[in-house]
Amino acid sequence: MLNKLKNFFEIKHSLQILLKVVILSLPSALLFLTLIYFKILPLSTALLCYFFILAFNLFSLFPLSSEMKTLRRYIYSLAAEESEDKPLNFMEKDTKELANAINSIHRFWASKTDSLEARAITDAAVLDTLPDPIIIIDNEGNITGSNLAARNLFGDDLSSHNIDSLFSTNIFIKSVEKVLQGKSENESLIFNDSEHLRQRIYAHINKLPWFSKGRAAAVISLYDISKALSLEKMQSDFVANASHELRTPLSVISGFIETLQTSAKDDEDARDAFLSIMKEQAEYMSNLIENLLSLSRLEMARDKELKDKVDLGEVIDDVINALKIKAFNRSLNIRQLENGRIPKIIGDRQEIHQILQNLVDNAVKYAQEKSEITVEMKVVEAIPCSAGQSVAQGKAVSIAINNKGVKIAKEDLKRLTEKFYRMQIHKDMKIRGTGLGLAIAKQIIMHHRGNLTVSSTTYNGTTFTVYLPIKQK
Repeated sequence: MLNKLKNFFEIKHSLQILLKVVILSLPSALLFLTLIYFKILPLSTALLCYFFILAFNLFSLFPLSSEMKTLRRYIYSLAAEESEDKPLNFMEKDTKELANAINSIHRFWASKTDSLEARAITDAAVLDTLPDPIIIIDNEGNITGSNLAARNLFGDDLSSHNIDSLFSTNIFIKSVEKVLQGKSENESLIFNDSEHLRQRIYAHINKLPWFSKGRAAAVISLYDISKALSLEKMQSDFVANASHELRTPLSVISGFIETLQTSAKDDEDARDAFLSIMKEQAEYMSNLIENLLSLSRLEMARDKELKDKVDLGEVIDDVINALKIKAFNRSLNIRQLENGRIPKIIGDRQEIHQILQNLVDNAVKYAQEKSEITVEMKVVEAIPCSAGQSVAQGKAVSIAINNKGVKIAKEDLKRLTEKFYRMQIHKDMKIRGTGLGLAIAKQIIMHHRGNLTVSSTTYNGTTFTVYLPIKQK
């Protein structure tokens, strides 16, 4: 069937060429008829000459017509992107020059297309590397493009949505309309979104210049500023808490000094009692300031290289010896346990000593009297993952410090490492503390790329487990 169609079209093409030859030869036919009419040429001679003219026109026009047909098919194939991109070679001068021009145009636009495609791919890749969502919209608010962060957040079918289907916040929609209607070149706003990000968002809507191509009319950039606001609040709370913690002992000391200078000036018993309290408050302020300085030093030394070979057994021995008297005064027994051989680890010995000092001191401070505190070390295959930080890979040493104290509630467990956070039950028991010990421990553990876990039950007390990697890699 296909062959028959092909033959049919070839016959049709041949007939068209013959028709053109006849039409081109009509002036010659009229001329010969005139010559025959006036008996200038005999009929046989005129017919013979006309036949030669027909043959000449046919053989002259047929190659040109055939090459034009081939050229037409080639142009159609280029338009349909079906060409193998092979240059055409013709015998006829006219078709050859035309084919060369078409090939030149084709090469130019092929090169231009490749360049534009490469640029588009590069631009898309650059946008996809940006961590914040970027959305491109047209004049009707329809989404025409987005980066990877936006697609991960809102879904891969983002281009089938209108911008008002993503955010229902009225102030955001009005800001977008203001930019699209040309009333403003750009708009910036902060709003809460409860549907997708569920956080505080800073949005910047920017009108694209008039010479921009395609349907794109504006670009919307979204930034999650919840963490920045949270950090700002933490810093504000830190300053307020530090000021409060320092103001209280200062007020006590100032009050006692004023009393000793006036009404209790000659009262020796009052003076001794007041001086004892003033000493206690001064020591508390000294510890608080030292802890604040420690926190500051740790935050500044996050990038400090860890290169000490630390024997954890020796560090724990030093800590237990330093706290023996304090434990004895509360009738507590501190027992050290080692499961197998504990290798030395790479870290900062002073910082690790400070962690264990803080944790064992807390165990002594908050344990029930006449109970036992255990410090157990062992090698583990990996450090448990942490939601707030990255941990080192490979084997680690775990140090579990357990005391038999009051069970810590779940809501308190989550906040133990916050700066200045202290449980209400400890305040009620009038146990003094700065609320910075565990915050310092957290900073040190983060520096070592380790982890800290806390568990608390009624029957087994509270266990703080520190995980420190054997090697920093």
